[in-house]
Amino acid sequence: MRCAVLAAAVSLAAATPAAAQSTGTIQAGIIHGEVTLAASGLPLHHASVLIPKLGRRALTDDQGRFEFLNVPVGRWDLVAHMHQLSDERKTVAVPAGGRVEVDFRLSLALVREQITVTASAREETNLESFQTVTSLGSFELTAKSGSTSLGDLLEDQPGVAKRSSGPGSTRPVVRGFDGDRVLVLEDGVRTGSLSSQSGDHGEPVEATSIERLEVVRGPATLLYGSSALGGVVNAISSHHQLHQYPHTGLRGHLTGVGGTNNGHGGSSGSFEYGARQWLFWGGGGGQRMGDYGSPPGRVRNSENDIRQANFGVGRYSTDASFSLSYGDQAGGYGVPLAPGAEASDAVDLAYRRRQARFHGSLRNLGPFLEEFGLKLNYSDWNHRELEGAEVGTQFFNRQFIYRGEFQQRRRGRLWGTFGFWGMRRDYEARGEEALTPPVDQTAAAVFAVEQVELERVRLQFGARLEHNGYDPEGLRRRSFNGLSAGAGAHVTLWRGGAFVANYTHTYRAPALEELYNRGPHAGNLTFEIGDPSLGRERGEGIDLALRQQGKRLRAEASFFYYRLGDFIYFAPTGEEKDRLPVAVVAQGGSRFVGFEARLQAQVYSSVWLNLGLDTVDAELTTRGIPLPRIPPARGRLGLDFRRGGLSLRPELALTSRQDQLAANETRTAGYAVANLTAGYTIARRHSLHVFSANLFNVADRLYRNHLSLIRQFAPEPGRGVRFSYTLHFF
Repeated sequence: MRCAVLAAAVSLAAATPAAAQSTGTIQAGIIHGEVTLAASGLPLHHASVLIPKLGRRALTDDQGRFEFLNVPVGRWDLVAHMHQLSDERKTVAVPAGGRVEVDFRLSLALVREQITVTASAREETNLESFQTVTSLGSFELTAKSGSTSLGDLLEDQPGVAKRSSGPGSTRPVVRGFDGDRVLVLEDGVRTGSLSSQSGDHGEPVEATSIERLEVVRGPATLLYGSSALGGVVNAISSHHQLHQYPHTGLRGHLTGVGGTNNGHGGSSGSFEYGARQWLFWGGGGGQRMGDYGSPPGRVRNSENDIRQANFGVGRYSTDASFSLSYGDQAGGYGVPLAPGAEASDAVDLAYRRRQARFHGSLRNLGPFLEEFGLKLNYSDWNHRELEGAEVGTQFFNRQFIYRGEFQQRRRGRLWGTFGFWGMRRDYEARGEEALTPPVDQTAAAVFAVEQVELERVRLQFGARLEHNGYDPEGLRRRSFNGLSAGAGAHVTLWRGGAFVANYTHTYRAPALEELYNRGPHAGNLTFEIGDPSLGRERGEGIDLALRQQGKRLRAEASFFYYRLGDFIYFAPTGEEKDRLPVAVVAQGGSRFVGFEARLQAQVYSSVWLNLGLDTVDAELTTRGIPLPRIPPARGRLGLDFRRGGLSLRPELALTSRQDQLAANETRTAGYAVANLTAGYTIARRHSLHVFSANLFNVADRLYRNHLSLIRQFAPEPGRGVRFSYTLHFF
């Protein structure tokens, strides 16, 4: 509460002079220019130009031209980028009533600017972000599309590991946090899946159909709620989900993928067509993989597949926009069989998710508000656990989510976001693993995040008040209320260099499964006994980061320390029931501390050196023992080489042994795995052709993921190669 009061006081204090500065005639100017392809001088259609500190973006027209109106007086950085081409950053000074021209020339590049929208609800580069963010584009995702589950796409990013019970069930583990402490979103809205509840429940994703994948490392509770205590993963499906304005003409993509080791094959396509103020879009695709091969042999029942389709329509204008969309996703995967098990013992999971969404926005709402956006989302998730031809357990999860955000108009040095959020969830499980009764869950929150811009320092303050309620059939209701708050400072050290410090106070309500699970849970290899009397989790955290973004050197190093009181965990009792170890839900103090670093340095005109490192140590402080399934220290060493359209990327992934073990855990040996990615890109004015091949585990090394629940009999994949071709037209 003290943090919230302090944040309000500072915001009001900053708003007073800011309001005084903004009275009278508004001083503004215009920025315009052209974006061209460096090799030919031809204008680039649909290239993006961003003013990071204002969160404003423009797309180039058929002549490669762009324009920003009503730009406040001052010095502003602009960033131009497009697909796999280089980024170019320029600084311009805008005088009152002036018209400034700035042109950009883009070429094929090894290293590009990372853009995020998830960290602050408006677009900014990672250099300007208060939080540590990783952003992967469609090209990187297509090259990694060897699985239909989210964890595989992100496991080589600093601070992100994967939990799994086979390739169809992988889920990101961020800085050692798993389950309900890592929130997975699609276009800024919860996916509605049940991947947080069980080790054999996956987070399905069709990688070739995603525009961008963003990971916010560290607490993101202010904007996204108590389930984002460890971090947020946001899959952005297409351009129109980010930018609420029309573009005329046709744009889209076609992709085909295939590979060895697991009989991988798939394709996808999408389009957006704009006419006047209307935009129509649609897309679909699918992938299928068979049982994968590891050095000891093929892992039985590890196949997986996914299919998805979506369509929508939107109308966009200067002052108001809306869109309606519908998506349908289905697929399935097997839980790998232990050696000696009969085929009749195989368990497969088949799922389907349907969702409908409305997104509306109003702009130019007066002197104080720039925009109001409203998202309404209904999702219906169902998955069946198949034991042969019979259905063992079925899960149903229906939820309705609403989210409203007000973007404040910049007034002097102050701007920010405030809003409201709510959820209504209807959850039910039927069958052998129906560990909980049917539960109705409701949640609601109000939040605000404010920024104060000084000469070389930006300050951020925010708070979120959240309510979570559970109404289980036949059991007593539970209700939780809590406050999350935070403060941060972003200091510009030199051009392209910044230091960022954040303090967060976090709240998390117990998850449904922590309160009500009771029975044998084969997915977690545990007989679980929840506790309906649990209290809320509370935590304090510090994040420190040092960043450098230049033409020849890009680097970031981050340190974090979190201490959680009343941390909720499953404590083994030493007993066994139904051939599973018994664990009861308990609460106690915990501590997470870690370090992450990434460096990209140009060692020659066409060669870059890539280095990465991350480590986390997590302990249950009340008992002085390590927490379970914490990733070991990891590092990556690689080179990027490009000559014309050709690119080569050899890489060595290093993982240390993990011998800091919780009860019932076994030691995992360290390993080194070599990979090689090659590609060729052909850039044209209205198209990009991208050919790629990814050779993974070159030496066919036997290794095991410490976070896999079945690592003893299901090691990671052996040698294989994936091929892909993508056509982007615009």
